[in-house]
Amino acid sequence: MRAVPTWVDKVHDRDKVDQCIWDLCFKPDGTQLIVAAGNRVLVYDTNDGTLIQPLKGHKDTVYCVCYAKDGKRFASGSSDKSVIIWTSKLEGILKYTHNDAIQCLAYNPVTHQLASCAVSDFGLWSPEQKNVSKHKVNSRITCCSWTNDGQYLALGLYNGLVSIRNKGGEEKVKIERPNATTSPIWSLQWNPSREESYDILAVADWGQRLSFYQLSGKQIGKDRNLGYDPNYVSWFSRGEYVVVGGSNKQCCLHTKEGVKLGVIGDQTSWTWSAAVKPDSNYVAVGCQDGTIAYYQLIFSTVHGLYKDRYAYRDNMTDVIIQHLITDQKVRIKCRDLVKKIAIYRHRLAVQLPDKIVIYELYSDDAADMHYKVKEKINKKFDCNLLVVCSQNIILCQDKRLQCFSFQGIKEKEWLMESLIRYIKVIGGPGGREGLLVGLKNGQIMKIFVDNAFPIMLLKQSTSVRCLDVSASRTKLAVVDEHNTCLVYDINTKDLLFQEPNANSVAWNTHYEDMLCFSGNGLLNIKASNFPVHQQKLQGFVVGFSGSKIFCLHVYSMSSVDVPQSASMYQYLEKKLFRDAYKVACLGVTDGDWEVLAHEALEGLDFDTAKKAFIRIKDLRYLELIHSIEERKKRGENDNMVFLGDVYSYQAKFHEAAKLFKKSGTEQKAMNMYTDLRMFDHAKEYIGSGDPLDKKMLITKQADWAKSSNEPKAAAEMYISAGEFCKAIDIIGDHGWADMLIDLARKLDKADREALSRAAVHLTKMEQYPFAAEVYSKMGDIRALINLHVEAKHWEDAFTLAEKHTEYKEEVYVPYAQWLAENDKFDDAQEAFHKAGLQGEAVKVLEQLTHNAVIESRFNDAGYYFWKLSMQCLDIAREDSDKREEMLAKFQDFQRKADMYYAYHSIQRYTDEPFTSHLPEALFNISRYLLRMSQGGIPHGISKVGTLYALAKQSKNLGAFKLARYAYEKLQSMRIPSRFQEAVDVGSVMIRSKAFQDSEELLPMCYRCSTTNPLLNNGGNCCVNCRQPFVHSFVSFEVLPLVEFVLDSSLTDEEAVQILDLSIPKEKKEDRGWKEGRIGHAQTLRLGQADEEEPEEEDPFSAKLMTFDQGETEFRPVVVTRSNIQTLSRSDVYILKWPKPLRYQFFRSLLPDVTITQCSKCNKLFHTDDFELQYLQKGHCPFCRSNLED
Repeated sequence: MRAVPTWVDKVHDRDKVDQCIWDLCFKPDGTQLIVAAGNRVLVYDTNDGTLIQPLKGHKDTVYCVCYAKDGKRFASGSSDKSVIIWTSKLEGILKYTHNDAIQCLAYNPVTHQLASCAVSDFGLWSPEQKNVSKHKVNSRITCCSWTNDGQYLALGLYNGLVSIRNKGGEEKVKIERPNATTSPIWSLQWNPSREESYDILAVADWGQRLSFYQLSGKQIGKDRNLGYDPNYVSWFSRGEYVVVGGSNKQCCLHTKEGVKLGVIGDQTSWTWSAAVKPDSNYVAVGCQDGTIAYYQLIFSTVHGLYKDRYAYRDNMTDVIIQHLITDQKVRIKCRDLVKKIAIYRHRLAVQLPDKIVIYELYSDDAADMHYKVKEKINKKFDCNLLVVCSQNIILCQDKRLQCFSFQGIKEKEWLMESLIRYIKVIGGPGGREGLLVGLKNGQIMKIFVDNAFPIMLLKQSTSVRCLDVSASRTKLAVVDEHNTCLVYDINTKDLLFQEPNANSVAWNTHYEDMLCFSGNGLLNIKASNFPVHQQKLQGFVVGFSGSKIFCLHVYSMSSVDVPQSASMYQYLEKKLFRDAYKVACLGVTDGDWEVLAHEALEGLDFDTAKKAFIRIKDLRYLELIHSIEERKKRGENDNMVFLGDVYSYQAKFHEAAKLFKKSGTEQKAMNMYTDLRMFDHAKEYIGSGDPLDKKMLITKQADWAKSSNEPKAAAEMYISAGEFCKAIDIIGDHGWADMLIDLARKLDKADREALSRAAVHLTKMEQYPFAAEVYSKMGDIRALINLHVEAKHWEDAFTLAEKHTEYKEEVYVPYAQWLAENDKFDDAQEAFHKAGLQGEAVKVLEQLTHNAVIESRFNDAGYYFWKLSMQCLDIAREDSDKREEMLAKFQDFQRKADMYYAYHSIQRYTDEPFTSHLPEALFNISRYLLRMSQGGIPHGISKVGTLYALAKQSKNLGAFKLARYAYEKLQSMRIPSRFQEAVDVGSVMIRSKAFQDSEELLPMCYRCSTTNPLLNNGGNCCVNCRQPFVHSFVSFEVLPLVEFVLDSSLTDEEAVQILDLSIPKEKKEDRGWKEGRIGHAQTLRLGQADEEEPEEEDPFSAKLMTFDQGETEFRPVVVTRSNIQTLSRSDVYILKWPKPLRYQFFRSLLPDVTITQCSKCNKLFHTDDFELQYLQKGHCPFCRSNLED
């Protein structure tokens, strides 16, 4: 640190008597200095020290001055007990007084409130207030200072105490100090830096101590003994330094911890005041004899560099090590003035005033930035330069070099002929490092640490300023006192070249033949013997590593990335591809790498070109180089062909073709032009009349025409080249049917692939007749059938299938699928049958049934279940292995079909407002469903709905007992909310009815004439004889039919034959009323024959009673051959089930009741009911078949 006096002034009064400078302060912008001298306030221009204006207003000595932070006003306090407020225009605007002399002033940095301190009190004045609030103090106030945030005011007292007050003047903290009574506080000031984590108060007392405190009163560190009585403490703006002085007649610079760094200026009398210019390194000092001295502080750079590690001094006492590549920084606090720094590999040496500290890295990691103390040499050394090696430190003083161990033992000493101007460690093994030393007389020496004898490398006529040696130690660069950079060959001592305007030089540590030097604001980079490349750069070059240049500008070190493009192009011009590659590796742009790669490729330096193309990841050229290398291995060595390949890759096609022609490989030229669609150029290289080449060229031309969106031309070219398949594909893709038909007719039938493609395209274009013509030409029956199927030409397909039965399945399966898709399920089933796919037919019906149930189409569900049952019967007939399983399914599906068919009416009744059914029909249906549900309720059928319908109709028809049963059942179930009210009301109302059913509603068994209850837990049969009831499948009334079975000696067919041959019985004459005359009287007789005819006994009627009362097992009526012969055919109904089922026979016991049988589904109906339904729907209500069918 150096202090340079900028200007000095001495203040006298009129009588030439020296006026003591009691206080001074800067205007916040630093342009003016306010001085308290005598009874005047002096205003100086800080630039040149001229007195701007003396301000008169005080009648006695002015002790203190203070400027507001906003720069609008300043204040002065005098022993005349008054305070004057001045504006920045040097006009007095306000004056107020205290009871004693004013000792000190301080403006609040935030609120601009002024604290004025007298001997026994202090006042707080604000521009907004008319009055000054004053507060008494029990000791003399000597100094005061506000905190940065303006919340607290510190008062220094003559009794050695510090009182910290808030903005209202109330004492918050009292700092009591040791030996306070003999150590009056003479100056204090808060650190103005806002970067500190807490407020720091610097206190100087006349116990000759400098101390630091926190706002809480806690002391920071220890007291610093000054050795003199301090009169002032003043901080730098950023708080890094503090200025102290007094009876020592000096102004001294200390760190913020109180460490003395140096003297700013020596004076001839006590220094009473000092102030630091805001945000700068200027200090103004006021003395007892009236001297005002204005100094500029110059902080010299103390630093060291080794490769990419740079160590420099910060805040005079700290060392910062910066990694120039990663920009990591680490700080070492030395807590004393750092005088010299040296760094080498993992060592760091720091010289302090009384010792040298050697540090080392924690690890050998190149990125490690953590240092620890290795050794301390507790000696005071005087030296100009300091160098550290792995085991020694080297001190340089004028002509002398001394080598010390880390323990402080002097091991060697060298005495030079002239002053040492430059020294640098150039590496070497530990304990034997080499030093490069430049002298003022021009000698350049090489010294080894373990050798007492220096070696002179060379001597030049001019003094040395800077030195560096190349990476391989073969070349030496020197900058002399005339700013000339000279480069020597160390072995021959020859001057290789020299360049002007250099102030520093550095060799590239990664490349032998490259150095850089700086000067006149320019950076110069020189490679080999090529001309210098220049670019702008401020500062000094201190290192050159790869493409990074380390530059020191003023106090900061920075790394500058410089692409090595210029140097690389210089090597490329000379065709030195390998050297150009080495330079490019130091750092060039991707574009430069590409240029290098192509230049090396054209120069047939394939190794360099490959490395460069790998760098830019150009796989295309890498494949080319690989193919050339492979061809070389196979013995090809025609560089002209290789260069032609390179030119063709670089789009220099004509040059490539010429090279191919020269080398006798015209085929390569033709292939190249063909690939480029330059067919006119390609024709120039076709061999004489080679038909294969010509065909290939036409084919490729057609390929190009196709890709360039000229399909018609491409198709014609393919046809002319004989490539029919490609031509057909193009024609088919564009839908040119006429052109395709013409081509197909011209093709030979042996060309099956082309014909097949033509047929496929014609099919896509829906030109089915022409496609059929092509398939016929080929004789491909299967394809022809598939064509008809695809076109939905079923008649043609069936005709072919009949002729060629092996393709039957290929017709009927898609036909069935098409029918199913178009809701023609009956036809679809027939088609599946014809195709022999019973399983498919069942699957279709199962899915339809499932959908019908989900969608509540129960009549459809019943129909589909009936269809399924018949399907199962067919499978059982055809497949004996599955017969039992299928017959079980048949019975189950028949039962479900009956239940869904019946439930359809119930669902309509419960869900729709109107019904077409009579109450008796709904009554019978609901009873039928409940009886059938004892074997399980199929999915979708609601028992609640059935019971609800039964309850309603039972009540209406007088079956009150049954109604009550239904309502009770409903009460125990979860019923929909829409039925809830009706069920609740019905349940109550039915209790008012008699607990019995109407007798006319009770069903009678026609076999045993037993009257049955309305609900039978035993199922749909008589409670007495167990004979199953037979219902009419419209009204569900019980039909007067009794089923009988044949004797084992009879077959179904024989029984039918006997019945068909039976003679119908004559009906007995109806004996109604008959008139007659007896005498003169007319007579009228009813049913009385002339003579009684004997009643003929019926054998079948006798068979009816062949059961025991209360039997649990059903015993059917069994008839023999003789019994059948007595039966009339008109009284017997035969249900002719398909095999393997047997026929069912029923005898009508009331022949007058007409019954109709559906021959398709074998359901029985009252004739009137059936005819009405048939007229309404046009088919059987159950199986939907027409009688005509």
